Amino acid sequence: MNWRKWNRWIHRELGFLFFGMTIVYGISGIALNHHVTRDWDPGIITRSVINQYPDPLQKSSVDRTTIEEILEISGEKENYKQYYFPSDNLLMIYLKGGHITVDLHSGRIQTTKIRSRPVFSELNYLHYNKPKKLWTWFSDLYAFGLVLIAISGLFLIKGRKGITGRGGVLTLIGILLPLLFLVIYLWV
Repeated sequence: MNWRKWNRWIHRELGFLFFGMTIVYGISGIALNHHVTRDWDPGIITRSVINQYPDPLQKSSVDRTTIEEILEISGEKENYKQYYFPSDNLLMIYLKGGHITVDLHSGRIQTTKIRSRPVFSELNYLHYNKPKKLWTWFSDLYAFGLVLIAISGLFLIKGRKGITGRGGVLTLIGILLPLLFLVIYLWV
């Protein structure tokens, strides 16, 4: 039995089979890395607009008419859900797809609209394993497949460019880099 032939076959076939999953996890992984740093949110797009209420307000004077005026100024009358006061100087109005924050003393109205970011929100849905059930099993199979692809990849090339030469040095570097980052972030 030619084990190198089987090794190449396993590496190639798993590479084809898991191509789509690798793209899903690669793109969503990059997006999630930058979400952790607060550069942007890969799942949603947020847009804010500032308006001004004509007069300062007091919590005790806010009623349904005041809310309707604020909704009219912000252009969100059809999206109204409810309102509440998180503090004496702050009014929150919940909308379908966002919210309005009103600074009662200054009359400043900030309307924030939120919507899903196309493609990224779907990829993140899969990356976070939100479907559960069958997706969990398929993700586990993919993870096991990645392990097989990695191991079989070590033995694709023979000689000085393979695992006993340059490939071995690169493999060692690839093992040491994550360990180095663990040392830096956990113990330094």
